[in-house]
Formats: sequence, structure tokens, C-alpha cells
Amino acid sequence: MQTLTKDWDRHVVAVEDIARAPGFQQLRDLILERADPSPGDRVLDLGCGTGLLTIALANQVECVWALDISPAMSEYLRLKVESAGIGNVKTGVASAVSLPLVDDGTDLVVSNYCFHHLRDKDKLRALAEVVRVLVPGGRLVLGDMMFSVGLSKRDRQVVSSKTRAMLRKGPKGVWRLARNAARYMTASWERPASPEWWDRALRECGFVDVSIEVLHHEGGLAVARKPT
Repeated sequence: MQTLTKDWDRHVVAVEDIARAPGFQQLRDLILERADPSPGDRVLDLGCGTGLLTIALANQVECVWALDISPAMSEYLRLKVESAGIGNVKTGVASAVSLPLVDDGTDLVVSNYCFHHLRDKDKLRALAEVVRVLVPGGRLVLGDMMFSVGLSKRDRQVVSSKTRAMLRKGPKGVWRLARNAARYMTASWERPASPEWWDRALRECGFVDVSIEVLHHEGGLAVARKPT
């Protein structure tokens, strides 16, 4: 078994704690509802993390490819799947911008809070990869941060809400605010995109039947289909 470094160990634990929170459980259920999986579906969970979507999908579809850029995350999920006796999940380490899957071989792609880690140009590369691996008529359903550090009313509300939440955590929250500000100034901050950006990007990448659903918090859902 792979030995996890101390930093990655903390990161995996943090991601698993977030995945168990009620808000993320509700977002998972929304993604699954919009995805409407079928027993014969071959599914890609892109940026699978610790398996919030993968585990829920496994007993509803033919197979799930669970891919994440983190070896530690992939190993964690592999063991979780093994402990559950699930036989139709394959975990792997891969970047969203270069998927190790064949063309036209996937019926459904789902993703949850993966794309905001990518620069906009890499988001587009990842979407192009999703188009490549989907069968004609295949579906994409993703949940992610959908706001920008801009001037719209919703953007201001989201940033204000996140700032207040961090400040309520005391010194640790203040430190996180300072760290995020430094990351933003050096272009290494999380890179969420607005709902408008997602609508435009999905259409430019060739998707049809594009639908963007803005949620009451920072997130949103995008649903689209590869043309037949």
C-alpha cells in the first residue's frame, strides 16, 4: 500500500470531512438527480476525490471510472471501494486535461468541485476531453463554484458570505483570508468561473442542451449533452 505524506494525509482527511457535510451530500443528490443514471451507463467521475459521487453511482450503472490528479486521493478511494466490496469501479490518477479513456466510450461524465482548480484555458481543455470521451448523445453534469470576484450582486454576496464565515473562525480564519488574498494577487487562488462563463464555454466546446442552475450559495450546476 502506498504511504501517504503527512500533508496529503491531512488533505485527504479534510476532503472527506467536507464530503460528509450536509451541504455536499445535498449537492451530490442534485448531481445524481440531473444525471439520471441508467444501469447500462459507463460513467466517468472526473476529479473524484474521496468518492462522494463514485460510491453513490456504483450500484446504479455498469461501471465507473474514478479519476483524480491526487495519488493519495485515488488510493484512499481504492481502499474504500475495496472495503465496500464494489467490483465495478476502477480508480486512477489522471489530469482533467488529458483523460486516459478512449474516444466515444463514456455515456455519462459527472464532476463535483473539480474545475475551479483549473485556469480558464485548462477548463476548456478539460471540456474538450469530456467531449472526446463521451458517446454521441452522452451527458455531462457538473457541480462547482460558479461566481467571480466581480461586481454583480450575487458575486458580492458570495464573497461577503465566505469572508464572514472565515472571520467567525477566529485567527485561523483571518490567516486563511490573508492566504487567499495572496493567492489571488499571484494568480494562484482558486479559479471559479461565473455561470455566464460556463454557459458560453460549454457551447463553444460543442455541447448542446446546455443548462446552468445557480444555487443559493457559491455553487452551481451545469448540464449539457454531446450532439448525436
